[in-house]
This record gives sequence, structure tokens and C-alpha cells, in this order.
Amino acid sequence: MRYVVIMAGGSGTRLWPLSRQGTPKQLLEIFGGKSLLRLAYERVAGMVPDAQILTCTSRAYADVVAEQIPELPQDNILGEPVGRDSLNAVAWSAGVLTERDPDAVVAMVTADQIIDPVDVFQRSLKRAFDVVDAHPEVLVTLGVLPTSPHTGYGYLHRAEALDGFDGVHVLAGFKEKPNHELAQRYVDSGEYWWNAGMFVWRAQNLLDQLVALLPDTAEKIARIVADPGRLDHIFPTLEKTSVDYAVMEPVSAGRTNARVVAVGLDVDWRDVGGYLSLAEQFSTDTDGNAVEGVVVTLDSQGCILINMAGTNHLVAGLGLRDTLVVHTPTSTLVAPLEASERIKELVESVRSSHGQEFA
Repeated sequence: MRYVVIMAGGSGTRLWPLSRQGTPKQLLEIFGGKSLLRLAYERVAGMVPDAQILTCTSRAYADVVAEQIPELPQDNILGEPVGRDSLNAVAWSAGVLTERDPDAVVAMVTADQIIDPVDVFQRSLKRAFDVVDAHPEVLVTLGVLPTSPHTGYGYLHRAEALDGFDGVHVLAGFKEKPNHELAQRYVDSGEYWWNAGMFVWRAQNLLDQLVALLPDTAEKIARIVADPGRLDHIFPTLEKTSVDYAVMEPVSAGRTNARVVAVGLDVDWRDVGGYLSLAEQFSTDTDGNAVEGVVVTLDSQGCILINMAGTNHLVAGLGLRDTLVVHTPTSTLVAPLEASERIKELVESVRSSHGQEFA
């Protein structure tokens, strides 16, 4: 049968102080009153029964996940005791599913993206499922047709088309986030897609690749599945790495007997990784300021001003240029926009000086 797993375990540090421990970015209900997690569920709802939709998240906010997606059975919420990057989220999910259904085919989708239109996304995801049904040995990754030479995304290098499927290509390789000149060459060549970080595969096939590539991880995942009571003991010892680096890249390079193919997504796609991408979801005034909440500006241009302190508190900006201001009930962030990618460093400083109180 077909399943969907929503990966929702990230901490969203680059969106501090909006995103904090216990309320990461995927749970913030700031997208028309909905969270990224809820939007991710609504994108796949109806493609498979709710009983075949799971989430892999942090145990620390599993209760909030259950509140935001009440349609899911409780045992479909997989709570990681600690975060160990994307490889272990997909590996544990695959292990759980193969225990339930040895023939499970699973789509791994993320809870930190805005995708529109939904019907086009669903058609592409169905095509990916169909590819795996026809070619059980493949690992499918989803690639977004690029609209600009974006330097914040990884890229997929496409090779020949896969026979019998429109918009599907064998993958020649993965490319890290490029500089602007290289990204422009990628886009101009017409051979590259943005890496959407979503996948479809037979769960057992993913586990088989782990046996070949990371046997220690494969063995530990098998032990967790055989005895879930050992999760807290074993999971923190798993090697922390991404599924792209550990599995998809070596498989695309021919290190196992599997293949990687890419299915195209011709959609409006945004990976909400930081404030620059988040601001694209907010209204913009005549001076190019993206604002959210009770905000007033004067002689300010190209800024992002977010007020999450409610209607009884005003954020006012005067004479600002390309500045980020984020106000919450517990913390206020002020920074030049060009420094917004350094927020992770700032959060570490906050933790060093104040512990977890404000982090």
C-alpha cells in the first residue's frame, strides 16, 4: 500500500525568536491561521487514507502535532527522543512501515514548504508513486522547476528521461548550494531542478540501501523496530547525517544496485527556511516593507517587520533601511537583513548567556 510520512522534526533556528524550542517554525499558525505542518497534511489528505499518513517529529512537541492534525491515529505520530537529521527520520519511518506492511511504498514530504497549486503537486506525487510501482528498485526525489538562479537551494542534475513517464528523469547527481554565477549556469542549461527534499520509495528498498551504505545505522534501526522500548537508548547513538548525503548521493553515483530518478514539480515552491522566504508570505507596503501584525513605518524601505505580541503592542520603524525587526512576547530581534542567515549563531550566544529560557 501507499503511505505518506510528513517530516516535521526541525527546530527552525533561523526563524528565532518566532521559532523556539517547543514551538518550531512548522507549528507556528501564521499562514492564514494555519501552520506549515497543517498545510503539509492538507496537501496530501485524500491521496491516501488518514490511517496511512504518519508524521515523524520531535517527541517534545508531539502533543501539539496531534492537536494540529487530529485526523491521524496517535500511533502514527513518531516522536524522536532527539533530532538526528533527516537520514534517521526516514530510516526509522521506513522501519516502522515495513513492520506494518512489508510492501509499503512511502512518500516522504516536508513540513517547512509552501507549495501552490496543490492539485499539480498531488499529480506529481502520484506520478512518483507510479514510478516506484513500475520500477521497485528506484529511489525517487522530487525536483522543482527553477524560476531563478537561487543560491539558497541545492540542485538536481538531470540526465536522460525515464521511458514511459513524462517529467521524470534519471538523476546524474546532486549539487550543493551554488554561488550566483554557478546557479545562473545551472538555470540557463535547462538541466537542473531545485532539490525539494522530498522522496518516494519502497520502504524496504531504502532500508536495503542502508545495509549497503551504513550498516551500523541499518542494524540499529532494526533493533529499534524489533524492540521499540529501546528507542531512547539507541536513537541518540545514530550517526547524524542527511539522507541526501548518506543515501541519495552515493546511490546516484552508482555505489549500489538501486537508481535515483527525479520527478518534476512545476509549482510555485518556497522552502521557508529563514526570514527572507517567510516574508514572501506577508503583505508589502508601497516602500517594499514586508509587515505582519500591528506595525507602523515612516521613511523606511525594504524592511521586514513582524510583531507577534498581539494587538496591544505596536512596533514602529523610523528611517530604517533593509532591516529585520521581529518582536515576540519574550524576545526582540533587530538586525540588518544581510545578517539574517547568521541567526543560528545568535541563538547559540543566547543559549550561552541565558540557557534555554529565551532560546
